[in-house]
Amino acid sequence: MNVFNRYAPFIQDYIYRSGWQMLRGVQNAAGEAIFGTEDHVLITASTASGKTEAAFFPILTLLDENPPASVGVLYIAPLKALINDQFARLTELCGEAGIAVTRWHGDAPQTQKRKLMRKPSGILQITPESLESLMINKHMEIPSLFGDLRFIVIDEVHSLLRGDRGMQTFCLIERLCRLAGCQPRRIGLSATIGSPQAAGRFLGAGSGRRTVIPRFEGEKEIWRLSMEHFYNTAPQADEGKTDIPETPVLESPTDSAPKAADPGMAYIFEHTRGKKCLVFTNSREECESVCQSLRQYCEANHEPDRFLIHHGNLSASYRESAEEEMKDDDSVMSVCATATLELGIDIGRLERAFQIDAPFTVSGFLQRMGRTGRRGNPSEMWFVMRENHPEPRAMLPAMIPWYLIQGIALVQLYIEERFVEPPRTGRLPYSLLYHQTMSTLASCGEMTPGELASRVLTLSCFQRISQEDYRILLRHLLEIDHISRTENGGLIIGLSGERIVNNYKFYAVFQENIEYSVRSGPEELGTIVKPPPVGDKIAIAGRVWIVEKVDHKKRQVFVTLVKGNIPAYFGDVAGDIHTHILERMYHVLKEQKNYPYLMRHAVCRLQDARDSFKKSGMADHPLVHLGGNMWALFPWLGSYAFLALERFLKIRCKKRLGLKGLNPSRPYYMQFTMKVGEEAFYRITAEEAAVDFDPMELVYPKEVPVFEKYDEYVPDELVRKGFALGVLDIEGMKQRVLEWSEGER
Repeated sequence: MNVFNRYAPFIQDYIYRSGWQMLRGVQNAAGEAIFGTEDHVLITASTASGKTEAAFFPILTLLDENPPASVGVLYIAPLKALINDQFARLTELCGEAGIAVTRWHGDAPQTQKRKLMRKPSGILQITPESLESLMINKHMEIPSLFGDLRFIVIDEVHSLLRGDRGMQTFCLIERLCRLAGCQPRRIGLSATIGSPQAAGRFLGAGSGRRTVIPRFEGEKEIWRLSMEHFYNTAPQADEGKTDIPETPVLESPTDSAPKAADPGMAYIFEHTRGKKCLVFTNSREECESVCQSLRQYCEANHEPDRFLIHHGNLSASYRESAEEEMKDDDSVMSVCATATLELGIDIGRLERAFQIDAPFTVSGFLQRMGRTGRRGNPSEMWFVMRENHPEPRAMLPAMIPWYLIQGIALVQLYIEERFVEPPRTGRLPYSLLYHQTMSTLASCGEMTPGELASRVLTLSCFQRISQEDYRILLRHLLEIDHISRTENGGLIIGLSGERIVNNYKFYAVFQENIEYSVRSGPEELGTIVKPPPVGDKIAIAGRVWIVEKVDHKKRQVFVTLVKGNIPAYFGDVAGDIHTHILERMYHVLKEQKNYPYLMRHAVCRLQDARDSFKKSGMADHPLVHLGGNMWALFPWLGSYAFLALERFLKIRCKKRLGLKGLNPSRPYYMQFTMKVGEEAFYRITAEEAAVDFDPMELVYPKEVPVFEKYDEYVPDELVRKGFALGVLDIEGMKQRVLEWSEGER
């Protein structure tokens, strides 16, 4: 098929105007799949490869040839900023053909939404949360809005494969299609899919259609990658060493950072000068701290401030000003950011990205790397790994630079195996079951229990949940008045439930802290949790402020700008690290391989770590004796298998091992005292793992491990069951324990 000739004339004209010489491989392959089949299509290609055009050129051609009688394309994206970015691109593309493009999220103009409701057509762009709101509040209009829906495009689909938010999105898609009586094709877009076949099954779940994954010859990936290590105080790892292999010098520093500066921060300060860069951190707290430090260096050097900040707790105006600055190709400002700038917003000609410490996932590394390298330039990322010097008498675990080893493992897994984390399946999503039950009742009104079950339990993501579990949930919701029974025996939202459902925060299934708006005069800076008392200082928007007033009723904090440097706090951040990453970390320490992207300090620090690894016997002994009754266990397991092992040792093995004081540093190691020796440890743990015990035993007697946002409204027995059977990776843990006893260490 000649895909270009198949495109509508206005698409061909757009390509000519853009100066394209030819279609890319992904565009030809996607065009053949969308034009030539009736299947769903998963388009996976590197960042800035033209995936959006690959999907929309054929979709818009088909809409132009046969205009739908309703919204023709529903475009779902995980971020409002991504919708805003794509809105401008799609509006330009669709203008000539007269195809309307409408944004539907909290910051979008109401006039656009009213116009769409009066005359549904074209493309509707929406977040999962706004789609949830639409399903509840515009329930009666869903058939007229989407009765002739042809396509659902899900952008950055990888971000929806491992948590409740993704399952919520696909629940909403299934519910919408049933209600509107439509059978649209689903088109998934992503740069980082680990298991395309599993992702394809996820994309098509509940639709009865198969998913096509177009194959094509991708463009060769070229990276400029470096990884440097810094102790936060002198001396550095290379000091006094003479036998260091030659390492690259990427750029000569001008050595103008403040002399008393944190060496890692000084390195970033130096190598962002005169360039437009992103500085990625793994938490909002760290993002604030880094931005404060870099701005203080500007002040100490009498330089203009050249750092901005972007994270989820900042006000829309702060985020949008950073995004606009990034789109300016002539800008030399740098932005300190979290995952909010990880996804596909077009930020123009970005010269390099910095990553402080290692991200949790290969997917996150690739997404952040992919922010750079657009417009023909290679992708460029500089890792900056930081740690304090170990104490003079520190035990073995403190001698390993975990973030450095993790960073190397992430890079090597992709280079060697093209590994990216697969979809997370096998969960028991009771929190989401509560949410979708309440959402269905809120949108549809009174239903019999049987009708409600037929609407909710038949959604594909609830296939592991039994009818008996659902009865337990409904009985509990009646008891706490989240639902109530009518005289006719039907079910409706109860008075207590209305307080939950009628709050805009109900639309989201991801965990939120109770947030306070922070204001300086008329300007909103963003939000924080747990506001400090009046007179204390807080950090937000990359600066420090003194608290003048706290209004707990309105949840507002009023502040004044001051100088200084303090830590910020926005709530806990959980990491989900795959077992394969920990296993590769083990091999990083065991092998003697050199990695060409390591800089001088990092090479020396890795060698020190490998020496400690070798001397301790960790290569053959996951259990290392620290002296006396003190031991350290290095299981090389991901987050949820590590958590299962921790509980297995405490609950199943504690008495036989004489185990005390187990102190985990998740997911790297755990320290404890015990009365038996190494061989007895392997024998006892293997015997206990070989027993076919009930996973519920790994939940403490009175524990209710609230893990997801709505677990607090789920019966305790279901929360416990969901944690034991859906969160803990007990099989992965058992397999590792049995390997120890078989000598596979």
